[in-house]
Amino acid sequence: MSHGRLLITDTTLRDAHQSLIATRLKTEDMLPLAQTLDRAGFFSVEAWGGATFDSSIRFLAEDPWDRVRLLKEALTHTSIQMLLRGQNLVGYRHYPDDVVDKFVECAFNVGVDIFRVFDALNDIRNMKESMRMVKEVGAHLQGAICYTTSPVNSIPGFIDMVRELYAYECDSICIKDMAGLIMPDAARELITGIKDEMDVLVDLHSHATSGIAPMSYQAAAEAGVDILDTAMSPFALGTSQPPTESVVAAFRGTSRDTGIDLLDLRKARDVCLKLRDKYGGILNPISERVDSDVLVYQLPGGMISNLVSQLQEQDALDKMNAVYDEIPRVRADLGYPPLVTPTSQIVGTQAVLNVLLGGERYRNVTNEVKDYVRGLYGRPPAPINPEIVHRIIGDEEVITVRPADLLEPIYEKMKEQAMAEGLIKKEEDVITYILYPAIAPSFLKGERKPEELPQRTKPAAKPAEIPHSMEVEVDGEIFNVRIISVGGSAVAAAAAPVQKIPRGDIQGGVKSNMQGMVLEIAVGRGAEVKKGDLLVVLEAMKMENPIHSPFDGKVADIFVNTGDVVQSGDVLLVVE
Repeated sequence: MSHGRLLITDTTLRDAHQSLIATRLKTEDMLPLAQTLDRAGFFSVEAWGGATFDSSIRFLAEDPWDRVRLLKEALTHTSIQMLLRGQNLVGYRHYPDDVVDKFVECAFNVGVDIFRVFDALNDIRNMKESMRMVKEVGAHLQGAICYTTSPVNSIPGFIDMVRELYAYECDSICIKDMAGLIMPDAARELITGIKDEMDVLVDLHSHATSGIAPMSYQAAAEAGVDILDTAMSPFALGTSQPPTESVVAAFRGTSRDTGIDLLDLRKARDVCLKLRDKYGGILNPISERVDSDVLVYQLPGGMISNLVSQLQEQDALDKMNAVYDEIPRVRADLGYPPLVTPTSQIVGTQAVLNVLLGGERYRNVTNEVKDYVRGLYGRPPAPINPEIVHRIIGDEEVITVRPADLLEPIYEKMKEQAMAEGLIKKEEDVITYILYPAIAPSFLKGERKPEELPQRTKPAAKPAEIPHSMEVEVDGEIFNVRIISVGGSAVAAAAAPVQKIPRGDIQGGVKSNMQGMVLEIAVGRGAEVKKGDLLVVLEAMKMENPIHSPFDGKVADIFVNTGDVVQSGDVLLVVE
């Protein structure tokens, strides 16, 4: 049975580089690629949303809103698509409806044509406001289901969800398979079930992590899927999508011919090859390989590359397998949430804490885990383990209403506050300020600098075996010394400044339990504290990690400031 032309959404400008190089492509490098992609004849180009917003201001010192404006000028024939996390927008928590409305309006005005809206828990209550606003501004609404497998998920259940989304007048439906879990037969059954019942465009988005996605794409095309998500070959496979060129070639001359010219794709591929070489220092073999273990731990592509970099920051990459083993256990404890931002970060970070800190599981939990258990992210697919609930929030009552119903409007208040601080040059800056209050002020002031692009590692010569740094003690003070050269052979580029934050055992010292940025200091010098009182909040792995007082006492000294980056074992303050 013929189903007509197969449409393609290319993800190179968003999900592909998010999955493989931790969302580090700069706008200046995107624009030449966008121009070549524009000539190919895609249904859309996914170029915004997801982690691009965060990475732009955090690592690249780029304005994400300006990126869309510039891409819109380059993509004159192709729709720009973004990934929108429902009530979370492009952040990691729920925002009030007035912020959701303003975000969608601003995103549409700067150039977003298609909004793919999803909720990490498949809780449609958390999608309603953003979907309503997308329709109001006149954009294309693509409602998404997060495909996952667990004892509480089924094909009929996903079809029920699509039926509910269809009632919200979605222009298309996306089966969002974040980790490459959907099997060919499941893809065929799910797409057939949707198409038999509803007259709507269906898009299948998957990742090649498990090696199954190309087979599932073939089955999906045979079942009548309308759109497939792919990535240009230099940024395809591994934790990314199947290659655009391969998919186009596979259906050439068939009833599902995409109509895309492979010669046009060659031009885009050549640009991508240069970019892959430029950003090769970020690529990690773990993100590029086929990994069937994903069928067990179910982490999405972008989370895997981020998890690798996060464990490297903690000097704990050797714990990767232990973290992978812990993730399914945490997921089951928390009611089998689909693992997609922010739940992938919530589950993944908690698994890291359970492994790295040792001892009793959930001895240390992030603020986001607490909020999740409280019901502030929505309704999990299954009840949370009651023992875990009690361990994390005690006898506190769990909310059952739509979480955003508990949030007061904040847009105008935050706008006034940001303007008073001299941070606002355009309306979109207010949104940036609201979404990322910890890093937005420094970004909006122009104080953030782009991170240095890592270079490809070359085979180590003998002198490279010499340590780059060491700790030395001078007159009782510990200094971190970076070694520049030995015998005239360079070891490192420059000497590190004297470390101001002490390390080692200090009486009453409260140490950081991991690498992270100081987000909040909750006490001052001289403050009386009780055991369990909040002292410091670290931002680690995009989650808030609270540090509590281990005993009663008085804060005698504080060694850190807000915005400082600390390492595991650094002494943050002293309680006597």
